[in-house]
Amino acid sequence: MSTADEPPAVAAYRTALAPGQQQDFDISAADRTGLPVVSADHLDAAGVRKSACGYGADSTMARIGAYGELAEEVLLARYLARTEPLRASYTELVRARGRDRVADPVGLVLPAGADYSPERPLDWVSARRHRTGEEVMVPAEFVASCASDLPGGPPPGGWLTTPVTNGLGAGDTLERALSHALLEILQRDGNATAHRAMDQGVVIDLDEVSDPVTRHLLDRLHAVGIQVLPKLASTQFGLADIHVVGTDDAPEQHQSEAALALTACGEAAHPDRETALRKALTEYVSSRARKVFSHGPLELVARIAPPGYLERELSSPVAEQEPAAMTAMRSWAALGAPRLRDLLEPTVLSRRSTIPFSTLPTVPFASLEDPAALLDDLLRRLRDYDVLVIDASAKGAHAVKVLVPGMEVETMSYARIGERGVRKLQERDHPMAGVGPLPHRGALPVHLTPEAHERLGGPAWFDVVNARRTVGALYPLYREPDRHTLARTDAGATR
Repeated sequence: MSTADEPPAVAAYRTALAPGQQQDFDISAADRTGLPVVSADHLDAAGVRKSACGYGADSTMARIGAYGELAEEVLLARYLARTEPLRASYTELVRARGRDRVADPVGLVLPAGADYSPERPLDWVSARRHRTGEEVMVPAEFVASCASDLPGGPPPGGWLTTPVTNGLGAGDTLERALSHALLEILQRDGNATAHRAMDQGVVIDLDEVSDPVTRHLLDRLHAVGIQVLPKLASTQFGLADIHVVGTDDAPEQHQSEAALALTACGEAAHPDRETALRKALTEYVSSRARKVFSHGPLELVARIAPPGYLERELSSPVAEQEPAAMTAMRSWAALGAPRLRDLLEPTVLSRRSTIPFSTLPTVPFASLEDPAALLDDLLRRLRDYDVLVIDASAKGAHAVKVLVPGMEVETMSYARIGERGVRKLQERDHPMAGVGPLPHRGALPVHLTPEAHERLGGPAWFDVVNARRTVGALYPLYREPDRHTLARTDAGATR
């Protein structure tokens, strides 16, 4: 898109991203909603290559969102590239710095059965405790957003877990960036075992929706034959944790052109239910176009992207990908719309109960419109939790990675589970987790802090075989290959 009349927020992000090349363009042509979805990408002399998608009520908001996501990833990668990690065991660091200045890897939530002990050497980087400003050391793999961002080679025994983007945030102020990050952490903790393959089928009846953007989006999607299905994952911490999926009633020719759009999902949690619904719905629209653009054929990409984009993509070698994600996405791409919908019907599109939108928890948005007020509200809700911040801000923009020990994410993909996840599954009488001796093969011990062990009343376990079987062919709902990797691999254009 032209830089003429560039929104100030986009200009600020570009300043923070310099030096390097950025480009953005609308990819809404990958779907038929006609609603704005913007792709932005970055390449610099250091070889940092990142891409992002933005969405919102209009093209300006979509551009700002795309550059904000790009800034999160690029600035964190640069921060880690210039950071020299400290190699030591948890026991050694606690002895040298004190227990309150070292984040316990167990509290950051490890995969069930992980080969971890306090004596295992790890690579540590510095974070700040938000409420006090104290330095706290954290393992690097919990800070990085992807494997390529990790500083240097792994410590003996390897990394403890796969890096994820959860907890990234960007904005024009530190308060906005922190709020963004905390909302994502709360959202993903709330739906870790409550959507996708574990969807409980709680459909939200949109009885009283006042947000004009949401109403416009709902009308537009209905007009083009898309039936929106908003669902509730959780109301923990007094937040509406919502995800939006949908079905497609368009003629078969439209479905065959963009079958992957059927797997789209938008997610959000917010103290104001109207804001949560609007964000989840706009992300759903974005997800439809993004999935087709990212995993469709290169011929489609060439039709949508401006000159030079595809050439720039092909000039960089394909990064190492997670084999399970590649295999599952390749299978999806061959299924077609009817079979994909059959795959989603039992869980993702399930309808087992309804709840009126008007009964979800909320606070007046006007009271939280200021980012500082929203941050104060979220910190109050998280009063019993530590908040650790890695500040990767640069001139022009703020970017952070936030860790909240005890909050959980990627349970169904990477078996990361702790006290909260075990308790939630127990409350549902779900056989995937429990307390006591390991009941059978496939059940692995959950790493618990001594306090969590006492609260649960004993050791806990998680059935990773059951989890893997439950996710099954739905794995790309959790982890996707990098954009265009599937098409490039199939075409032999990997370098």
